[in-house]
Amino acid sequence: MTNTTHFGYKTVAEDQKVQEVAKVFHSVASKYDVMNDLMSAGLHRAWKMFTIAQAGVRPGFKVLDIAGGTGDLAKAFAKQAGKSGEVWLTDINESMLRVGRDRLLNKGLVTPTMLCDAEKLPFPDNYFDRVSVAFGLRNMTHKDQALAEMRRVLKPGGKLLVLEFSKVIAPLQKPYDLYSFSVLPWLGQKIAGDAESYRYLAESIRMHPDQDTLKGMMLDAGLERVQYYNLTGGVAALHTGIKM
Repeated sequence: MTNTTHFGYKTVAEDQKVQEVAKVFHSVASKYDVMNDLMSAGLHRAWKMFTIAQAGVRPGFKVLDIAGGTGDLAKAFAKQAGKSGEVWLTDINESMLRVGRDRLLNKGLVTPTMLCDAEKLPFPDNYFDRVSVAFGLRNMTHKDQALAEMRRVLKPGGKLLVLEFSKVIAPLQKPYDLYSFSVLPWLGQKIAGDAESYRYLAESIRMHPDQDTLKGMMLDAGLERVQYYNLTGGVAALHTGIKM
C-alpha cells in the first residue's frame, strides 16, 4: 500500500506531496522575499533576527541552515562564523537554492550550498555546532525523521533552532483565519500570479504541529532542554533544543 500524508488539507501519497511542495516553491521563488515582507508586514525579519540572536554563532562555528531558501539566516551566520567558520546553505528546492546562493554571492559571501533532503542529510555525525530550519519543517513529509537527522549531525552541546508558523492565541484566531484564507491568496495572485500556493501556505500552517506537540517531537528525537518562544502572539514560534 502507498503511504499517505497531507498536502494542506488534501490527503495525498507521500511521493506526491514531495512533488506538490516542489511545484509551490518553484512557482514562488522569484517573488519569495517580496511576498514575505507583504504577508508579515516585515515581521518575518524580526523573527529571524531573534532566531539569529538565540543561535549565538561565534567565529569558527560550523552551521547548517536547512530549507534555507533565499539565505537570510545563512547570510547572518556566515558573517558571524567568519573565515574560520563553515556555513552551509541547503534546500530541497533547486529554484529556492539558486536564489539564496546568488543573494549570498551578491553580498560577497562565498559559502557552500547544497541541494539536499532534510530527512537524509549528507553530513557526518557530530559535525555542526548549530543547525537551523526556518519555515521549512512544516513542508517535510516525515518531520520526526528530519528532526532525528538534525540531531544526528549536531555536535554534543550543539543547538537546533526551528522557526516556524504555529498556533496563534485565541483572540487572534478569527482575524488570522480571515487574513489567511482571504487576503493571502489574493496577495499571492496579485504579486506572484499564484493564489493556490498561498492557499496551501495557509492550510499547511493549520496542519503543522502546535507549540507543545512540536516540543514533544523534539524531545522524542533525543534533544534536551527543549523550549519555545511565541512570536507575535503565536503566529510564529522558535523552538530550540540541545544535543547532550
